[in-house]
This record gives sequence, C-alpha cells and structure tokens, in this order.
Amino acid sequence: MVESQIGGGVRHRLPVRKLFAASVGNALEWFDWTIYATFSIYFATAFFPAGNDLLAQINTFATYALAFFFRPLGGLLLGRFADVRGRKPAMLLTISLMAGGSVVIAILPTFHQVGWLAPVLLLLARVAQGLSLGGEVSNASAYLGEIAPPRWRGRYSSFFYISTGSAVLLASVLGFVLARTMDKPDLSSYGWRIPFLLGGVLGMIGLWLRRSLSETEQFEQNKSRAQRVRRPLLTTLREHPKAVVQLVGITMLSTLCYYTFFSALTPFAVKTRHANDVDVFLALSIGTALFVALQYPYGALSDRIGRKPQLFAWSAATAILIVPLSTLVKPGLGNLIVVFCVGLGLYAALSSLAPAIMSELFPTELRGLGIGAWYNLTVALFGGTAPLVISALSAAGASILFFWYVAAGAAIAFLVLLTLPETKGSELR
Repeated sequence: MVESQIGGGVRHRLPVRKLFAASVGNALEWFDWTIYATFSIYFATAFFPAGNDLLAQINTFATYALAFFFRPLGGLLLGRFADVRGRKPAMLLTISLMAGGSVVIAILPTFHQVGWLAPVLLLLARVAQGLSLGGEVSNASAYLGEIAPPRWRGRYSSFFYISTGSAVLLASVLGFVLARTMDKPDLSSYGWRIPFLLGGVLGMIGLWLRRSLSETEQFEQNKSRAQRVRRPLLTTLREHPKAVVQLVGITMLSTLCYYTFFSALTPFAVKTRHANDVDVFLALSIGTALFVALQYPYGALSDRIGRKPQLFAWSAATAILIVPLSTLVKPGLGNLIVVFCVGLGLYAALSSLAPAIMSELFPTELRGLGIGAWYNLTVALFGGTAPLVISALSAAGASILFFWYVAAGAAIAFLVLLTLPETKGSELR
C-alpha cells in the first residue's frame, strides 16, 4: 500500500498490488497490439508480394485497420460478458486471446512459402487480437473506475495509461535495440518475430497475475440488474444518448492522438520523411517516458481541479499545434524529440483520466457494454485507419492533409466537451 494525504486530513492507501495486477495485463495487451505497427516497416514484405514496398506497407496497414473493425464486436460481446459475468473473467479471457494472437503471428509462414495463405492467417490472428482489445479497454477501465473511491478516481484511472505507456515504451525501446544491433536484412528476415514471441510469453505472465484479482463491489451489487437488461446496446442509445455522443466525441480525438504518435508517425517518419529509424525509435522512447511520467500527476490534478479544464486544454492545444508539429517530422533527433514530447505530453492530459471519464458516463449494468461498443466503434473508424490514411496521403504527396484532419477532430472534440458535466468526486451510478 502507498499512503497519500487527501482533503480533511484523511489518508488514503493506494492498493498498489491490485492496481498493478489489473494494469499489467492491460500493459501486455497493448504491447502485443503496438508491436504490430512498430515493426510493420520490417515485416510488410514477408506477408505480401515483393517488389513494391509501399504497396506492401499499405496492405499491412489495411490488415491493421480491418482488425480494428472487430474491436466493436469484441467490445459488445466481451463488454456484455463483463456486465453479466464479472470484470475478472472478462479480463482473463481478453489477455488469453491477445497472447495467442501474438504467438501465431510470430510463427506464421511468409508469402514466399505459402502464398496468399500468409496474409489470410495474419488477418485471422489480428481479428483475434481485435476482439480481445475491444473487450480489454472497456473492462479494465470499468474495473479501475469501480474500485476507486470517488475523490480518487482520477488517480486510479491514471494507472491504465501508466501501463499502456510502459508497454509502448517497451515496444519502442525494443525497436531501438533491435535496430541498433541487427542489420535491416536480418530484421526483415526474422528479427521482427522476436517481439511477437516476447509478447506471447509476457501475456501468459499477465494471465497468471490477473488470477489474483477480486471482483468489484459495484459489479456484485448490480449484476442482477445487468442480467435483466434486454437489448443493452439499444438501451444505451435510448436511455443515455448524450453519454454516447460525448464518448464518441472525446474518443475520436483521443484515438487520433494515440495512433498518430504511437503508430502512424514511426513508418511515416522513416518511409516518407526519410528520418533515421534509430533516431525515430529513440525520440519515441523519450516521448513515451514523459507520457508515462505525467499520468499520475495529471490524474491527481483532475481530482483537484476537475476533469473539464484538462480536457479543454488538451483539445485546444492539439487543434493549434498539430500542424506546426508535423513540419518537424524530418531527419534530426532534436526535431523528432520535440514532436513526440509535445504531442504525447499534451495527450497525457486526457489519457490520465480517460477511464474515469468513461466509467462516469454509464451506469454499472451498462458500463462494460456501453464503453466497449461505442468506444471501440470510434477507435475503429478513426484510430485503426490512421496509419492507412497517412500512408495513402503520403503516397499521393498530400501528407499535410492528415494533420489538418487531426486538427479538425480536435475542434470537434472541444465543442463536444462543452456539453460534458463536471464529474470530479461523483459517485458511480
């Protein structure tokens, strides 16, 4: 336990072991998900016909994007499963699917060996991971929100992206180390398989850790109500339409920020702007370390000043700065460090309290499904397509349009935030 002082002289003990057990599984899920995008620059030609590297890259990102469209299905099915059967069994199931998909990708035969069966098998593995992650985000968010005292929900929420950022940091550091120690032919031949094997092993460790978690009191008190709900997805629209719109608006910009900085910019900087891959991985690692370090302070700040001030600052600054930042994506370690640190430093203001915000939008009997379905549908539409969109626009010589697209998303999010009530210190329904 870690003790901290809160208002009125009352001390609260952070359940560090419980938070770590819940979050480490999420971290491993995101490690497996992230390495696909991070190492795509090396394995794209392994699964698609050789001779056109750009087309192979676009096909690889198309597979990446298609898997995202199974995330809403995973969010719907696994979110409902969590609402009626429990957060813990749902989180055990999601990490098993993710680890299995990672191992399958690590041992897949290449296009040269089995022809078009290779990309088909790759897509199936990615579908399993898409279903998994669709349930993971909603269930882990609900779990953290439900075990948190109302006045500490921002702090508890921050552990979600502490784990996510740590996983992405591990993926980028691994990319940096492999890029420094292996030549590109070896990375393209077999080196890219190493992180997928590691992801499978770490996933099994996360599964073991999650077995020690206890179920949340919120679920136990409301599971009978959840079981009585009929047509739960329609119920979210009929009884909580404003919450659905707010979740979609916030998630649209959130997912654009996440997949721009953690996925799309790495291949864009290397393939289109001709930056050194070692410099890109190092800059991403530095920016991600800052992102992780800011999570808990931002989460604590939202418990003091409220959610909305941070959300307004994040959306407004992103709208103003994203296009100027894009001009710095070019060769030079200093430029790249500025891009990743500024972009991820801003995004941390939202990510630190995202699980708290989402948990506060829906009642317990609809929380898993409500977050899972609408969050993941938005991520599929805007996040999963981000690397594909930036690659296609770059091929057309219009890459700057992608960053204006993100700026427009930030402006829309700012307007949606005007309708959001302040939920600092509120009791979950």
